[in-house]
Amino acid sequence: MSGASPIALVPYADAAALARALAAHVAEALRARLARDDAASLAVSGGRTPVHFLEALGGAPLDWRRIAVTLVDERWVPETSDRSNAALVRRHLLQGPAAAARFVPLYTGDATPEEGLAAATAAVAALPAPFAAVVLGMGDDGHTASFFPGAPTLAAAIDPAGPAPLVAVRAPAAGEPRITFALPPLLAADTVLLHIEGMTKRTVLERACTDGATAELPIRAVLRNAPAPLDVLWCP
Repeated sequence: MSGASPIALVPYADAAALARALAAHVAEALRARLARDDAASLAVSGGRTPVHFLEALGGAPLDWRRIAVTLVDERWVPETSDRSNAALVRRHLLQGPAAAARFVPLYTGDATPEEGLAAATAAVAALPAPFAAVVLGMGDDGHTASFFPGAPTLAAAIDPAGPAPLVAVRAPAAGEPRITFALPPLLAADTVLLHIEGMTKRTVLERACTDGATAELPIRAVLRNAPAPLDVLWCP
């Protein structure tokens, strides 16, 4: 890509400092929305990286009763699975003050994400829109949300004009089948933040900022369609 950088990267000394800063950014976005509207919504990512951030945010002094929380994407597993992002959010975010928030999981209990898509879409339609904040992660393969290279539904998921808020995803690197928010509702958020850690992911992100196919590094769909340079919080 040419021209201005598609990212605004802020480095932090370590994961603890990054987690505190990320929680502060998200809390401010939620406060700003609650100052204007009766309710606010937040979409967070799963995996190992955000645990400290979720715990920091959960203790923030917010009117959590007016906040709805959902996931950017979810593995199609029940919350009894250690692979469940919903279980991760309940364990690390929805504690203390944040226990008062309304949680809207994406997994419906249907046999497949394709079968559960209608019910999940109906559930997320009740979220205050647009999101006050979206926190994305990124894998070493350049995927974000469940925008995986090689997924048959990738084009639909990253279509900036796509009509569906959620997309079912299957890909070799995804492990389980998944469900993900599509690109448009994520980028419509008041605040979009990317949280990455380690030199490997920083290198992948820097490569994504160059010319190349979106399907090769799907994070490029975010970088190339975000209304402003993407705010990236990173630590070694």
